[in-house]
Order: sequence, then C-alpha cells, then structure tokens
Amino acid sequence: MTGDEAVADEAVGDDIEYGIDEQPPLGESVVLGIQHYLTMVGANIAVPLILADAMGMTDYPGVTARFIGTFFVVSGIATLAQTTFGNRYPIVQGAPFSMLAPALAIIGVVTAGGVSGQPSWEAALVQLQGAIIVASIVEVAMGYFGLVGKLRRFLSPVVVAPTIALIGLSLFSAPQITAENQSWPLLALTLGLILLFSQYLDVKHRAFRLYPVILALVIAWVAAAALSVLGVIGSGHPGFVDLGAVANTQPIMPIYPFQWGTPQVTTAFVVGMFAGVLASIVESIGDYYAVANITGSGAPSERRINHGIGMEGLMNVFSGIMGTGGSTSYSENIGAIGLTGVASRYVVQLGAAVMLVVGFVGYFGQLIATIPDPIVGGLFIAMFGQIVAVGISNLRHVDLDSSRNTFVIGFALFVGLAIPAYMGNFESTIAFREGVGLEAVLAEAGVATPIEAAAQAVVDTVYIIGSTGMAVGGLAALVLDNTIPGSREERGLAAWDRITEDDADFESFRDRWLARDDAD
Repeated sequence: MTGDEAVADEAVGDDIEYGIDEQPPLGESVVLGIQHYLTMVGANIAVPLILADAMGMTDYPGVTARFIGTFFVVSGIATLAQTTFGNRYPIVQGAPFSMLAPALAIIGVVTAGGVSGQPSWEAALVQLQGAIIVASIVEVAMGYFGLVGKLRRFLSPVVVAPTIALIGLSLFSAPQITAENQSWPLLALTLGLILLFSQYLDVKHRAFRLYPVILALVIAWVAAAALSVLGVIGSGHPGFVDLGAVANTQPIMPIYPFQWGTPQVTTAFVVGMFAGVLASIVESIGDYYAVANITGSGAPSERRINHGIGMEGLMNVFSGIMGTGGSTSYSENIGAIGLTGVASRYVVQLGAAVMLVVGFVGYFGQLIATIPDPIVGGLFIAMFGQIVAVGISNLRHVDLDSSRNTFVIGFALFVGLAIPAYMGNFESTIAFREGVGLEAVLAEAGVATPIEAAAQAVVDTVYIIGSTGMAVGGLAALVLDNTIPGSREERGLAAWDRITEDDADFESFRDRWLARDDAD
C-alpha cells in the first residue's frame, strides 16, 4: 500500500468511536444498539404496513400489529445470526424493499381471485411465504457453494462506487420525504437536530457524537406529541401522534412459525420473487463494501461475501416460515455508523436482542408506529446522504483523469436513476394494476396456463430488476467496466488488491469454535 493510500484508509477509520470487535460498556451498548435499530425502524414498519394494506389486513388491527411484531422478531434473530455466524459485519437485517415489488404482484394476483373459505390476506400470505422460501433456498446455495463470491473478481471501485451511491440516491423519493402532504417544519427540526448533534456539537460532549439519532428522534417526537395533545396538530396532519392507539394495543402477541397457515408454492410467484432476491444480493454486496470502507477495514474477501449471502438466504427462508416479507442487510444502519462512529458488532447484537424481545410486546410496535412520517423523512435524508458519500469515497482508488472511468461511473449513475423512473410508468398496468394479475388478463384471452405462468415470470423479473436502481446501475457498471479496455491501476483494482482481506483473515464461527477446541 502506498503512503497516500495508507493515509486515505486511516482517514476513513479516524472517525470510528468503537471498532467492529470492540465492546463498549453494557448500558451504553444497549442504548447504542437501540439507536441502530431506530435508524431503520421507518423502513421495517413501512414494508409490513404496505403489504398489510395491499392484502386488506388493515381491516383486522390485531392481526396487523402481530404482523409488524413478527418483522421485528425476524429482524432480531436474522441480525444475531448474521453477526455471529454470517459475514460478522455490524449490519442490521430487516425487511427488504427489493422484494416488495414481487410481493405486491403476488398479493395482487391472489386477492383478485380469492380463495374459498379464507380471508384474502391469509391466502396471499401463504403464497408469499411459499415464494420466499423456495426462492431463498437458491440464495442459500449461491452463497454457500461460492457462486456469489466468485463475482468479486469482476468488481472494481468503478462498479462498487455507483452501486453503493445508488442505494441512497434511489431512495430520495421515499414517501416520508416527498409526500405531497408534508410537514416541512417537523422534517427540518429532525434533520437540523441530527446535523447539530453529529456535526457541530460532537466535539462539545461525547453524548452528541454517540447518540445524535436517538436524541433527535426523541426531541422531535416529544414536540409532535405535545402539539398533538394540545390540539395544535390535528388528526389529519402528517405530524399527528396518536397516543390513544398505544393504550388500546394487545400487550403480548403470540408469534410462531407458520402462524398464518401452511406455505403454498406457485412457480410463477417463485420466479418473480427470485428477481427480488437477486436485487437484494446486489444491494447486500454493496452494503458489505460500504461498511468495510466506512470502518477503515479491508474490502470483504470472497469467503466473507459467501458466508454473508448464504446466511441472508437462510434468514429469508426463516422469514418465510415465520410469515414476513423477507430479510436483507440494511443500508440505513451503515449510514448510522458513519454519523455516530459506532461500528461495534457487540452493540448491534445487543440491539437485535432487544428488538427480538420487544417484538412480542404490542405496545412497542404501536408506539414505534406513532413516529410521524416527517420525522422519519428527516432521518432518511441524513442516513441516505451518508450512504451516497460512502459510495463516492471508493473512487479515491480510481484514476478519475481517465475518460473511460468517468464515462462508466456517470452512465451507471444515470441509468440507475432513469430506468427505474421509467419503469414506474408501468406500476399500474397489466400485472401491476390493483386487483388484476397478468394471469387473469391472459386467461380472459384463452391463453394456456404454462404460457400464463411464463409470461408472468418474465414480466415480474424485468419489472423488479428494472425498478431497482442498484441492480440497473450495478449491472451497467459491471458490464462496461469488464468490457471496455482499462488497466488494473486505472480501474482501482491494484489499489484494492492491496487492501482486500485474504480469505484466511475472515474467521467464521466454525473456525473460532475449532480454534477453541485446539486451545483446550
């Protein structure tokens, strides 16, 4: 590693308060762990609420609360499994947006036809469970048989930088930010407090450096709740906090495997869901590089990537068994590491344990659900901006005087934003218009069942991949960077080779267990 590269990598890790293997005091770690989860709570609630609304589950408040609680239980277990047995990075696992589009397509088809003797939400859920379980078994095989890790040799900073940046850029239009009925004062208060604590007051007191997110969320929520109680904010206002809903919630919720029924498998649904799984894999690999970069660690080895994706597949199977919408690495959590400097695996594990327990508590889920969208929007702006910056920072290894590199990077970023925006025009047509699936449309035309299934699978696959900015931009950069002539130095591969960890540097749970036995 050259002197300049060493300085650059040291600078990345300078802002880290607690490294990956460090363990802060227990009390501090619990609060920091909860803060990690608060950064992703908006998304981890948004996904089940979107699914519940599409299925008509919201007509059954008790079922909806249990559905949300299940997502937190699965998130806690998946995070503990990933940080202990998987890639061992401090990344929170939660409900994936990348698998949301195929899930909604499945729900649309099932609820349109209905199932005799079952509520439509129950029929849709068992189909969703079956699709996730089968599609995720393939993900497990791809990870543990080493297929995903082999892609690493084709990844340079020219590919990884726009892929990570698009994780944040593709979420700029999140409804919590761009909603027409927005409370900009409340959003600005939340964002302003995060900036104040993390960037201006962090040198004044250690608490501001460690807890900027939780402090900002609590202050903004208390302000919104007080204005709601005083009647300044009415029930129709986006900043309204409904405290009455918390008191009427079921205290303890029963959450267990196959709680919604036995999963059912439909081939077209499985193929469509696998497209979402592929998009999730692309995003997760970008997350692994991002967390390694932001903590000043070496780029992830092939072995670490394989263990991470394999474990994500196992946890997706588990999520299907429990009856949720999947599980993946959370980019918001990486943004929190950048803001707070807390990258401790131990902290994330404690936060996961807390979420696992409180997922069974109805009051918790309902209380979290009272956080107004404008507050979540302010948090998203800070988090997603941090992720974009992490992606761009990978370009320090690349020759930016090369017109080849600037073309690939610019093209990948542009198509990663443009094509998903174009695909949005088709959200309400054919297979994706509410209540009507492509199979139903083709059935009216008298098309044979196998063709219906194949057509649905093709439409789902194209739509999911085309709607995912990370997948579009990442694939575009991958193809161009590996086909347009360029030297290893020019592409940043030579610099990356010097800082990428060896496979032997990644110590899996099995390695540590065997090492302990040898020591005994």
